[in-house]
Amino acid sequence: QVQLVESGGGLVQAGGSLRLSCAASGRTYVMGWFRQAPGKERDFVAAINRSGGSTYYTDFVKGRFTISRDNAKNTVYLQMNSLKPEDTAVYYCAASRTLAAAVPTTTRGYDYWGQGTQVTVSS
Repeated sequence: QVQLVESGGGLVQAGGSLRLSCAASGRTYVMGWFRQAPGKERDFVAAINRSGGSTYYTDFVKGRFTISRDNAKNTVYLQMNSLKPEDTAVYYCAASRTLAAAVPTTTRGYDYWGQGTQVTVSS
């Protein structure tokens, strides 16, 4: 059973930064970050392939967020800069067993999920 443990969420003012971490057990997987605001669906934020050589972002966070990974530590990161109140949500780390070249960008493409970490951005 794969375990994903997120950390790094919190309260920050608009324009500030946070770095989320997700420690994974088991093999090296394609990794993604999603977020879910109250009353809304869980949306894709960013993803990274196994080697870390390819990254993908939703348009809303491009240029502000950076996903990266350290395979030696089996950990994926989400550096979030220039945060906006609209970024307030629970952020979830996810792992995909896919062997396809294309990295999944929907929840259906992921097999394992973390418990989520709250990010709150005040105006």
